Amino acid sequence: MEQPIKILIVEDNVIIADDMQSMLEEIGYEIVDNVIVYEQAVEVLKTQQVDLVLIDIILASDKTGIDLGKHIRENYDIPFIFVTSNSDRATVENAKTVKPNGYLVKPFEQQDLYTSIEIALSNFIYGKQTAANNSAVNDTSTEDVAMSNSILKDSIFVKKQHLYYRIQFGDIQFIKADNVYLEVNTVDKKFLVRSPLKDYLEKLPQNKFYRAHKSYIVNVDHIDAINSKDIMINNTLIPISKDFKEFIISAMNS
Repeated sequence: MEQPIKILIVEDNVIIADDMQSMLEEIGYEIVDNVIVYEQAVEVLKTQQVDLVLIDIILASDKTGIDLGKHIRENYDIPFIFVTSNSDRATVENAKTVKPNGYLVKPFEQQDLYTSIEIALSNFIYGKQTAANNSAVNDTSTEDVAMSNSILKDSIFVKKQHLYYRIQFGDIQFIKADNVYLEVNTVDKKFLVRSPLKDYLEKLPQNKFYRAHKSYIVNVDHIDAINSKDIMINNTLIPISKDFKEFIISAMNS
């Protein structure tokens, strides 16, 4: 069974911290711990697996959230987001010195929290992929892909009405661009997502998902048939480009 994204909350306002935990657990994240001071956070990071940290800048101790951000940057390769009521220029400039992966100003809604986390995780993974590609001259190995997907845990959240559904990458058959929306198709469901097709492709595993056409991303594991102009996935004909057709035929014959 897949493991949820593990989040550490560092917030000295107990009411806000509890609200954040409820919002996150409702979406499907796992809260590793909910602490109020720098020292507690350092101990949790030392002893438990954490995928992302939400940090209030002002904490109930001499050490601030910015100190904690510096500690994370120096000792761990994980993203963190500042969650604060301070948006003045001095605080923002100070926060920028430790290069947070996000900055969320209170008060906020559940969707704001979700969006900040997913964008932070996506950008963090993309940064690691880019660094790996640059160092390996585009020689992406299976181990690189596994590492780059370790935080998203082989899945992505998609909002439908008032719920966020967790979809495993392997369950996504194809994605179709429709004006400003994307139609994400699984075996038995469709979800609408507001995103450019190119940006969404960057969130998906590079060894499974390909842009088959200017309006389509496909999961190659779900291709049932192919002809000169189309592929078939779950009885749906999807147009393909010449380059993608040559790629698929080459892969089939290798």
